Amino acid sequence: MLNLYITSSERRQGKTFITAGISATMQSLGYSTSVYKPIQTAGKELNGFVQSPDLTFIKTIDPYINSHFSYLYKENTEPMIASEKDNEFIDIDYINNEYKRISSVSDCTMLDGDSGILSPIAPNTLTADLVRKLGVPILIVTQPDLNAVNNTLMTIAVALEKGIEIRGVIVNDISADCSKEILTSITRIIEEFTNVKVLGLVPHLPSGYTPEDLITAILNGIDIESIFNVKIEKLDIN
Repeated sequence: MLNLYITSSERRQGKTFITAGISATMQSLGYSTSVYKPIQTAGKELNGFVQSPDLTFIKTIDPYINSHFSYLYKENTEPMIASEKDNEFIDIDYINNEYKRISSVSDCTMLDGDSGILSPIAPNTLTADLVRKLGVPILIVTQPDLNAVNNTLMTIAVALEKGIEIRGVIVNDISADCSKEILTSITRIIEEFTNVKVLGLVPHLPSGYTPEDLITAILNGIDIESIFNVKIEKLDIN
């Protein structure tokens, strides 16, 4: 199965952006793709209904991607706090069953994390415990800022402690004026202090970008075959 859980070294690193890009890319390569967001905080109310803004965004990139969520909260806070406020508690067994159902009907299933794997989702339960139960490898998204190395190394350490497979790291939202020296140093240090590879460098896309622009950025910036650990014939240019 070509399944991945997208997490990040901290919030607002572009997990959903990368999830949308990879999902649309896999669809363009001929793989039926689903996006599953087990937990969504910061839900948006529209016409009396609360919607998932992340899944709505993914649909704007590719309306043919199947999208699903299990828990949806309006509070823009940690999942456990949001669930307590709404008195709707998160059951990782339920999420696991939903994941099995969703992934059984798609070639590729992308799980879009709400926050980092250190985030608590229930009493005595971290997001990392959920990911371990699902048995799906993670892809870590970070950005080239001052906290990139420290937070990425912490995420990697927790994942390894929990026995979670790590496919790699993506450095996202790289501005045109980002120092190549800084970017090279971030990549080198992450790889030097861990056995985890940086498998992608994705540039900042200006407002008004198209789905095709995003797919191009993913194909040019990310080693798709390595993050899924599979050979993709359509990417073989030889």
